[in-house]
Amino acid sequence: MSNHSTLSNIQSRRNFIRQAGSALIFATSPIPLMSLKSPQDLTENTEGQQLSVWVKINTDNTVTIANPTNEMGQGSMTALAVLLAEELDADWSKVKLVHSPVDPSIYGSQGWSGYSMMTVGSRTVNSYFDSMRQAGAQVRYVILHNVAKHWSVPVETLMTKPGVVVHPSSNREISYGEVAKFAQTLDRIPQIPKEQLKKPEDFQLIGKVVQRYDIPAKVDGSAQYAMDINLPDMTYGMIARSPVHGSRPTLKNEASIRNMEGVIEIVTLDHGIGVVASSIDLALKAKAALSIQWSAGVTAENHSSQEEYARYIQVANAGDYEYRDIVNEGSIEEAFAEAVKTYASDYKNDYVCHAQMEPLNAVISIPADHSSVELWVGTQSPGRNKSAIAGMLGIDESKVRIHRQYLGGGFGRRAISDWIEEAVHLGKAVDKPVKLIWSREDDIRYGMYRPMSLQRLEAAVDNQGSITGWKHLIMGTGGGLLSSGAEIPFYQIPHQSIRRHDIDHGIRTKHWRAVGHGPNKFAIESFIDEIAADQKKDPLQFRLQLMKGHPRAQQVLRIAAEMADWSTPSVEGRAKGIAFAERSGSLSACVCEISLDERAGIRVHHVWSTLDAGVVVQPDNVIAQMEGGIIMGLSSVLKESITIKNGRVQQSNYHDYPILRIDEIPESIEVEIIPSDAPPTGIGESGIPIVGGAVANAFFRLTGRNLRHMPFTPAKVSQVLEG
Repeated sequence: MSNHSTLSNIQSRRNFIRQAGSALIFATSPIPLMSLKSPQDLTENTEGQQLSVWVKINTDNTVTIANPTNEMGQGSMTALAVLLAEELDADWSKVKLVHSPVDPSIYGSQGWSGYSMMTVGSRTVNSYFDSMRQAGAQVRYVILHNVAKHWSVPVETLMTKPGVVVHPSSNREISYGEVAKFAQTLDRIPQIPKEQLKKPEDFQLIGKVVQRYDIPAKVDGSAQYAMDINLPDMTYGMIARSPVHGSRPTLKNEASIRNMEGVIEIVTLDHGIGVVASSIDLALKAKAALSIQWSAGVTAENHSSQEEYARYIQVANAGDYEYRDIVNEGSIEEAFAEAVKTYASDYKNDYVCHAQMEPLNAVISIPADHSSVELWVGTQSPGRNKSAIAGMLGIDESKVRIHRQYLGGGFGRRAISDWIEEAVHLGKAVDKPVKLIWSREDDIRYGMYRPMSLQRLEAAVDNQGSITGWKHLIMGTGGGLLSSGAEIPFYQIPHQSIRRHDIDHGIRTKHWRAVGHGPNKFAIESFIDEIAADQKKDPLQFRLQLMKGHPRAQQVLRIAAEMADWSTPSVEGRAKGIAFAERSGSLSACVCEISLDERAGIRVHHVWSTLDAGVVVQPDNVIAQMEGGIIMGLSSVLKESITIKNGRVQQSNYHDYPILRIDEIPESIEVEIIPSDAPPTGIGESGIPIVGGAVANAFFRLTGRNLRHMPFTPAKVSQVLEG
């Protein structure tokens, strides 16, 4: 969008607001993030001034900041408020946060396709970093100019400290709350030049330990999730979904279901049968009584995941397959033709389910004429949800109001609209609010999974023991989900061929925390260790040599090794493994120390990890994010597996889809944040990709055997040890 068109839009919106008699003060800038539409009041029944679409300052000195992101435990709502409050010079003890309206044109950040309010891909802080600081600086500009006029002093003679404007020459001070009593609209607020924003040495909030805003409410139970919403006359919806994806339902006992106690409506969907009842118990009872005949002939019914690996290997061996190039550099044929030695290994990973603690749910209210909608939901993508609902009902998006709630886990699963579209279908069928609830079994059996894949890695090595050629074939279902993490930008290998071969199994796949980085970096980092061992080189030194020209990456590895005392062998019965990964611009590494128990189970005792993520806004939260990512990564590496037989998912709940328990986590996890003045990069997924390779490499050093199929369950470990 040009500056001319943006400024024209701003002017037209300002005229609209003036004509409406608004007394608000608006901060504007020539970027859509700060554009002027008629804002919604950020707080109700309070006195004060809303100084921009982002900020309202009340006469009691509280500062209310709109949160555009979707909080699912990652701390992003606090981080963005910190950015704004830093430049505003707000008193953090007086800050309150509220969810912003769902309007990506105002509250979105630049995404993959325009402005978006999606909270995915560890991109929130990075994508909002400049704009939220600008928003805070512009509100501060408004405050200073109002005080200058009120006191009849030049604006440049004023300064601020947290929550207060100061006139040093006269020793006068005035609180932001007092300013809110007389503040007036400014005709134009300029873009604040970057050089006028705070310097890092002046930060009072950024990079400091700031209590996360959401934690107290989550501790005392007052945090609100969609499952907590109860509306007058609310009904309950449950859906029996197809056991084989793509099959369609025919209900055989509709009359008897309708005659059941509490049943209000039956709704036929393409993929299932929905029941709306007066209580959750009666909805569950009716769902269990459904007699459904499912159509046959869909792609997924021919898919059995554990048997598929043999076919993958056959296809890879034959070499006659279509592929997409991910990387094609140098002359791979020349590298292998001139190699002194070549290496090849296959790696496998099973499907993985999101298995978030809070199953999918939503509350929806649609009037009988279907002219508007209210939705209460924990979602990663409210803008996309809003568009989907409006499209389904044929109404304008302005008629869709979404009340965003906390998310009890997302990991990518809540970034689409499938369950919300289900809620719309149920809500249309009745004249009362509907709470749609997925059971744990629904969530796992009708999940959207991180893809299974086979990865074939080959390397060519010259007479110096250096890798000169690198082949990586990724084969599986899931399309582009398979590709992330396949590139090796910090390993200096001149000839590379990285390819993807897609096979459609008819299975629902989806982004899972760190997407393909988990399986891809496991394979890459394991293969690096195998080559280093054969070349009789230390795995750390081998990587550092490959990283020539990348001092930041080398530093990440070196510090992790120093933390783990890498050069000192572990005690008898234990061993350490190391791995490196890049994700969302951040660089991370870890060393894991493991042992084996009497049942061939892998026990991870200690993890030492490093992270270079540029400027860190919330250091304590970053450490928590890394710890959580490492634990989740270990869970997927050691335990989690979705298996499919003839299209049917074999798991249903935590008893047969186990996740890491509290007594199975490492005895210690140490995280070192490497100081940096580079722009901030993604953090939430950085702990996932490093653990698979580190654990596999520790096992290799401990036993001399290679683990090449995730998860590393005791059964797989025993098979490798016996093989």
